[in-house]
Amino acid sequence: MKFMLHLNPVVPASPDERERLRPIAHRTEKIQQMLQEMVELAQMAEELGFEIVTYSEHHFYTEGMEAGATPTPHLLNLLLKTKRIKVGPLGFVLPTWDPIRLAEDVAWADQISQGRVIVGLARGVFPRWVNVLGQQYETRPGVLGPEAEQHNREVFEELFKVVKLSWADEPFSFDGKYYRVPNPAEGIEWLPHRATARYGAPGELDENGRLRRISPVPKPFQKPHPPLFQALTTAEETIRWAARESVTPVIFLPFPEQAIKGAQFYRDEAAKVGRTLDLGQNIGLARLLYIGDSYAEAMEMARAGSIFLFRNFHSKFYPQIPETVEPLVEAGMVFAGTVDGIRQRLAEVQQKLNPEYFLWVCDQGYLPLDQVKRQTELFGTKVMPEFMG
Repeated sequence: MKFMLHLNPVVPASPDERERLRPIAHRTEKIQQMLQEMVELAQMAEELGFEIVTYSEHHFYTEGMEAGATPTPHLLNLLLKTKRIKVGPLGFVLPTWDPIRLAEDVAWADQISQGRVIVGLARGVFPRWVNVLGQQYETRPGVLGPEAEQHNREVFEELFKVVKLSWADEPFSFDGKYYRVPNPAEGIEWLPHRATARYGAPGELDENGRLRRISPVPKPFQKPHPPLFQALTTAEETIRWAARESVTPVIFLPFPEQAIKGAQFYRDEAAKVGRTLDLGQNIGLARLLYIGDSYAEAMEMARAGSIFLFRNFHSKFYPQIPETVEPLVEAGMVFAGTVDGIRQRLAEVQQKLNPEYFLWVCDQGYLPLDQVKRQTELFGTKVMPEFMG
C-alpha cells in the first residue's frame, strides 16, 4: 500500500476555545498556528515515508473547521517546505471553479515542484459556499435533492473534460452546456494573427486568421498530467465514473463489506473500458485512525477528534452519519486501538481489499499537536513499514 495523510485543515482549538474566541477563523494568530501545524505534519509525513499529503477545499468556515479555503496557496506552501512527498488538495471542488484556471494553477505548481503535485477532485457538500462560488453554473450540492445532485454531476463531468483538454499539447475548442472555448464558440477576430501563426501553437487559427482554438500554458511537468483522485466518495455512480476516467476514488465506505463492494464496482466498470484490474488496484481507502497505549485511550482521543465536525456539520446533511464515534468504529470507518490492534486492522484491509492507497484522515486541529504527532510517529514507524510497497 501507498500511504496518504489528509489534513482538513482545522484552526486548532478546543470546543470551549472556539466558542470563547468566535469567530476563531478571523484571528490571525490562530490561522498562523494552523499553517504551522500543516507544514510540520507534512514534513513529518515525508520523513516517515508517506507517499502523499492532502487537504480539503471548503470555504466560509468561521467556526474554524475545514478552514483551508482556496487550495492553491496551501499547495505551493507545502510543496516549497517539503522535498520529496507529493502534495495536492482532495480535492478541488470542480463545480465551483473555472476549469482552465484550475488546470493552469495545477500546471504551474507541478512545474515549480518538478512533478510533486496530485489532483484530487470533489463535487461539494455544503450549500453555504457551493451555492455562492458555483453560481456561474447554478451549482448546488447534491445534499439538496436529486435535481441538485444530477445538475452538480453534469457540471462536474463537463468541466472535467475541459481541465483535461487544457493539459493536453493540442489546442482545443469546446462548446458545452456550461462552458465554451473560445467564447463565442464560432471564434474570435484575432488581430495579431500573424504573430500567432508564426510563433504560437499550430491549430489555434483557421485559414482566415480567426482564433478557433486555445492552448493554456504551461503544461504539467508530469505527463500527460498529475495523478487524479476522487475525494472521499461513497456513491456507486461516482466510483463507476472514476473507473471510466482512470481516476483513483478514495472510498469512505464501511469496511469490509461495503468498501469491497465499492472496489468491485470500480473493477467491473474499468473492465468495460478495457482496463483489467485486480480488486483494490487503483483504489484508495480512507479511515480515521487513533492509536493509544490502550483501546480506552485510543477511544478517548476518537471522542475528542473529528467526530466534532461530523456531529456539528455532516450529520445535519446526511442522517446516516452518527453524532458519536462508536457507530463509526463498529462500521469499520474508524480504526482505534493499540499499535498491535491497528496493525491487525491494516492486515485485514490488505487481505480483504488490498487497496493501492490508504488515506488517514488526520485530526490536526481537533487534538493537540503533540498527540497528533505521537500517533503519526507510531503509525509511521510501528505500523506502516509492514504494509508499504
